[in-house]
Amino acid sequence: MLKDLELNNVLFLDIETVPAYPDFESAPKIMQKLWEKKAEQLRRNDPEQTADKLYSMAGIYAEFGKIVCISCGFANGKEFRLKSFYGDDEKIFLNEFKQLLDNHFNEKYHLLCAHNGKEFDFPYIARRMLVNMIELPDIINLAGKKPWEVRHIDTMELWKFGDYKHYTSLELLAAIFNIPTPKDDIDGSMVGNVYWQEKDLERIVKYCQKDVITIVHLLRKYLGMNLLKEEEIQIV
Repeated sequence: MLKDLELNNVLFLDIETVPAYPDFESAPKIMQKLWEKKAEQLRRNDPEQTADKLYSMAGIYAEFGKIVCISCGFANGKEFRLKSFYGDDEKIFLNEFKQLLDNHFNEKYHLLCAHNGKEFDFPYIARRMLVNMIELPDIINLAGKKPWEVRHIDTMELWKFGDYKHYTSLELLAAIFNIPTPKDDIDGSMVGNVYWQEKDLERIVKYCQKDVITIVHLLRKYLGMNLLKEEEIQIV
């Protein structure tokens, strides 16, 4: 896939997710009960944990969490443009993101790229769109598609080289490729607290945009290309 890859046809993206409610006690009773069942699986390695203490992990799961930001980037001539869709109303910005895909990234040669995207970002977006009664864009909808028809690039999968037990974080790959770290302010484990307690969504958006830039730089490194210069990156 990388041999003939045209980066102008790729939409790079990253999402930030949080638990659907500020804490376990705030969740509806039915969701508390269902999270308790989920927590039984999570606490196998640490029986001392309780469902309420584990609730900070709920944002990892599309059934118990929600997206608060989708940042994406694409090449436009000599610029690399960053755009973020975010807010407290998930349905509104998911619809806006869908319009971007439908209007500008719906051809057979277009691709989506994320780090661990096949296991996390892409299915999470699809599931939350369905929950919000949003028709899936073709590039997200995998139903009935053969593997070679799926237009997704995963920078973590590319690094595995077939070693499917191997997980490598974006932060680690950034370090070994001498890419500026995106984790210089917050990391993924802090996003829920920044959103629900600090109520600082703008801080999350900046963090999400840094991840997108890092993903772009990582793929460019895979291709033997130089990093983007700061003046080449524009936020729109």
